[in-house]
Amino acid sequence: MTSVPQVRSQAGPPVLDVTDLSVHFSAGGRLLGRGRDVVRAVDGVSLRIGQGEVLGLVGESGSGKSTVGRAVAGLLRPTSGSISLGGREITRLSRSQMRPLRRDVHIVFQDPYSSLNPRMSIGAIVAEPLRQHGVARGRERDRQVDSMLAKVGLRAQLRDRYPHELSGGQRQRVGLARALVLRPRLFVADEPVSALDVSVQAAILNLLTDLQEEMGFSCLFIGHDLSVVEFISDRIAVMYLGKIVEATTRLRLFEQPQHPYTQALFSAAPLPDPPLQRGRVRIVLSGDLPSPLDPPSGCSFHTRCPVAVERCRSDEPALTEVTGPGHAVACHLVDEHGPPDVAAAVAAGTAGTKEDRVHDQA
Repeated sequence: MTSVPQVRSQAGPPVLDVTDLSVHFSAGGRLLGRGRDVVRAVDGVSLRIGQGEVLGLVGESGSGKSTVGRAVAGLLRPTSGSISLGGREITRLSRSQMRPLRRDVHIVFQDPYSSLNPRMSIGAIVAEPLRQHGVARGRERDRQVDSMLAKVGLRAQLRDRYPHELSGGQRQRVGLARALVLRPRLFVADEPVSALDVSVQAAILNLLTDLQEEMGFSCLFIGHDLSVVEFISDRIAVMYLGKIVEATTRLRLFEQPQHPYTQALFSAAPLPDPPLQRGRVRIVLSGDLPSPLDPPSGCSFHTRCPVAVERCRSDEPALTEVTGPGHAVACHLVDEHGPPDVAAAVAAGTAGTKEDRVHDQA
């Protein structure tokens, strides 16, 4: 496994510190006679999240984003690597050892209906973390539940209703209340608005931003919609096929995307200005995301990259800060002269090389 540098936090001591995290699953059977198939869902991810910081994790479906979130939340046991929460290693803890630490990290899921127990009332769902950890009883528990429901914009009268009686946006607010009622240090949001209408998405994002500012928790926000991730994140890490390929601040990533995959993601996102949208070059990636059962050699993106060269097929690029501190990129074609212009290469029908770009800038 190739060790990669941390996706650095600028927000002081890390609340979450993930080093070389790998999560592999056995798929059974055999692949080309090489023994049991192994799905490399996450393969060497390292990142840090500081106090009160929001790190966005973005990538297309199958890139491993949700697997990272579930491993951080303790729902999946990593194959290798380490996860530290507040400076304490939690990767190898037993269930009994992990139990008191579960107060410090909570997760909200993508589907606001299937993640709630249909046989429990809203009040019982939100109160369940308090009951499990013995935090409050009786009237005090009811008071905390009512207070949390109010924070997420729900009336206390809804506490006696059941999930099927609420709208999708209300159910997601219940999920937020349940995850935050214990005031965790780290909150994992696994695509919390992707199943909601656009108008409801905006309301939930504004609510989450207000809660984060008020309660001060750190957040790992997982998504595939760039506009959503841009709105809520302080820093953003881009994942492809189980690895982080680029990571930097929100502003720098949107102003200067370096990796060809990041540039392709941005070209797929519509612009609010029609003339600019009509004039842009669409970077269409060929083929589908490779199977994590049999990932490509070298750079995992080279099979779809419009500007890949021979070195990309054989050597795996390290995640390094080539263009300056705080902006890490895993690409052989990114150097001190900047990134390859993938859109120009696509428009010209040519891949271009690193040597060509250096010569042009000279």
